Amino acid sequence: MIPRYARPDMVAIWSQETKFRIWFEIEAHACTAMADLGVIPKASAKNIWDKGNAAKFSVEKIDEIEREVKHDVIAFLTHLATFIGDDSRFVHQGMTSSDVLDTTLSVQLARASDLLLEGMDKVLAALKAQALEHKFTPTIGRSHAIHAEPTTFGLKMAQAYAEFERCRERLVTARAEIATCAISGAVGTFANIDPRVEAYVADKLGLEVEPISTQVIPRDRHAAYFATLGVIASSIERLATEIRHLQRTEVLEVEEFFSKGQKGSSAMPHKRNPILTENLTGLARLVRSAVTPALENVALWHERDISHSSVERGIAPDATAHLHFALYRLAGVMEKLVVYPENMLANLNKLGGLHNSQRIMLALTQKGMSREDAYRAVQTSAMASWRGEGEFQALLNADPVVNKHLNSAEIGEMFDLAYHFAKVDEIFSRIFPK
Repeated sequence: MIPRYARPDMVAIWSQETKFRIWFEIEAHACTAMADLGVIPKASAKNIWDKGNAAKFSVEKIDEIEREVKHDVIAFLTHLATFIGDDSRFVHQGMTSSDVLDTTLSVQLARASDLLLEGMDKVLAALKAQALEHKFTPTIGRSHAIHAEPTTFGLKMAQAYAEFERCRERLVTARAEIATCAISGAVGTFANIDPRVEAYVADKLGLEVEPISTQVIPRDRHAAYFATLGVIASSIERLATEIRHLQRTEVLEVEEFFSKGQKGSSAMPHKRNPILTENLTGLARLVRSAVTPALENVALWHERDISHSSVERGIAPDATAHLHFALYRLAGVMEKLVVYPENMLANLNKLGGLHNSQRIMLALTQKGMSREDAYRAVQTSAMASWRGEGEFQALLNADPVVNKHLNSAEIGEMFDLAYHFAKVDEIFSRIFPK
């Protein structure tokens, strides 16, 4: 992972030191369970815990051993034996490497998920604050990037809140699905280890027992997990893209906070660029890049191969670290977002009320016109106004086809901005129930 885009608490989860400590805990918990079952001496299990806890595992020494034996778990067990002594013969009894590797990955992904959930909570809090503050701040809604009908900036933020709330629920589900333990031995038959050992280790590590493993935990679980991260990343990008568009000079309805002393360009002193949301767009691409490899990891040969291993060594730390960083960056952007209500209102009125075209069309149908005729009548005035041939309301007042059904006072009522916001409270009650 790149230090620039990783927070220390997430980095710690994926450190070699953390990994080896989890490896030891899995082995030691398994020994305790086997001692309780009478498979190994209880004194040996206690000795393994005592000496292992006191040990200072050397990443360098383990790497040195691995260069010779060409096997990471064996290298670790060899190093561990130097601390434990004769009782090391009971370590890893009936187990296979994947029992350790896969269960460790489950622990790391579960811990990473907890940090991601904390980040999502910060995003949700920031979005809720913006939504409530700007509940009735008028702005123009756009479809195809073209003015459509009025909305409020609070509704934009409420929509984002609802989206991230769904993302949070997906992550909770994905965490539960990934947090499984497999201590089932070679090809998963428990031939040389009791299933009660697996249950004991799972309980101690806060995991669920994998109902059936081969020699590995099934990779559909991991595929679903990384797909969830990809969806969250896409939601981050959607909101970041919205902010970037709204910060364009010609729009300038919102703006990333620009701190004192900040520089926007090495060449142009006037620049205030949306660098944080642009960065979020790039980070979202990085997170999503883990999804396809995770899907391709599902299809392993028979009971196990290691084609997934190199992939996961890369995507697990990178995807979780990048998403974690992105969530906190997005929370910061939304907490400090500079909002320009006056620009929103000016932009809304830029087309002289054309955003009321649907309301006028519907009013004409209520007066007896066919939808086709009403659409044609309103569009005639709308296109003339678009071409700069007059104000929309004035053109409607001058149209005899429209005047036959609506008088000027009735047309004027159709230009009431508050009409569009009558249901805002109802929508908010769906997103923020009391």
